[in-house]
Amino acid sequence: MERNVQWLGFGAVIRATGVSLILPFAALFFRNVLGLGYTEIGLLIAAMGILPLTVVTVAGLVVDRIGRRRVLLLALVVEASAVLVTAYSMELRSLVGVVAGGIAISTAGTFAGPALSAYVADFLVGSERTLGFTYVRIGWNVGFTVGVLSGGVLIGFLGFATVGFAAGTVLIVSTTFLAFGLQPSPYDRDRAAGVPRSTAGEGTGLRDSLRVLARDRVFLALCASTALAGLTLGQWGVTFPLYANTVLHLPYAIVGLGLAVNGVLVVVAQAPTTRAAAGHRHTTALYLGTLLYVAGFLLLALVALVPALVLAIFFGAVVVLTMGENVESIPTTTLPSNLAPRSEVGAYNGAFFALIGVGQVLAPTLGGVVLAANLGPALTWGLLCLPALPALALLRWYVVPQIDGRANRA
Repeated sequence: MERNVQWLGFGAVIRATGVSLILPFAALFFRNVLGLGYTEIGLLIAAMGILPLTVVTVAGLVVDRIGRRRVLLLALVVEASAVLVTAYSMELRSLVGVVAGGIAISTAGTFAGPALSAYVADFLVGSERTLGFTYVRIGWNVGFTVGVLSGGVLIGFLGFATVGFAAGTVLIVSTTFLAFGLQPSPYDRDRAAGVPRSTAGEGTGLRDSLRVLARDRVFLALCASTALAGLTLGQWGVTFPLYANTVLHLPYAIVGLGLAVNGVLVVVAQAPTTRAAAGHRHTTALYLGTLLYVAGFLLLALVALVPALVLAIFFGAVVVLTMGENVESIPTTTLPSNLAPRSEVGAYNGAFFALIGVGQVLAPTLGGVVLAANLGPALTWGLLCLPALPALALLRWYVVPQIDGRANRA
């Protein structure tokens, strides 16, 4: 694996440990410490995603014009600082402070996403690019496993604020690590040397980039399909742990252990999954990954039939959802770069994250409303899986027949 991508993978371990110590438990802080209702929590989580959603396309454009490494490191500095602010606000039990800190964390991550994707894409092409994204994802999930397992245990003993301060410290370490280890990408070096951004006739202005994106109807349809699916897939990050803790009454440590199992399965199974997908179509992986998410959520409906098996059902759902996550991550991390002209890789990744982010932002609100209705496991998760159906239809009947065959190969 290319040296700089290795550094990204190592840095992802440390960074994910810091973020995962506290962020996956934010909804539980709102519920169990501040006493907010499910609908209010869903609306707050959605509100925290609005600013990142509005700036993610700009983030991609900025990455193409300022440079991958510079934007990535600046975003990580802001992310670490925002986690410390959030921890202090948790100590004060300040709702406004925690929400503001969450918005800052999400916005920093928004700028880091396109920068990281474009950075990897600059060094690797073809199947090596797919493997490179997998390598970084595995590193992230090693850290995620350590973070959520530690957070689930430590929050019960030390409280949210103390664990949040530890998370911010870890993020400062990871940012320092990457600042010393990462070299400028080939694109960054060309930019520093004054080489024109475009070598294939594309424009270099913001309007030119937006015009290229607006004309790519297949790419936009892919984004729309993934955004619709995100209304279902997005229940994994907020609604699932909230449901497990407050409806199934599983303690923090069990929820953290479940999320840690997710991280371990990514570490163990992501590389074999990526190798198995090599040569197959990215759109097939999108289709299969979405269906696995649906199966994982519907598995929770069994709680109504066999409540004594709640732990087995919970961990079974974690396994199936992780399988879906592993499959889904292959096309979502790679396909936008494959479809983009070389001078617009950052713009395409930014636009992709922005458009699919609509589904991710609205998912917690949908989840909160459905949970508040107290409809029972079967109807709750059946309703939350419905948006996946039009997403799969759009993918199958519009995107697949028109997408470029070479770009669509993993």
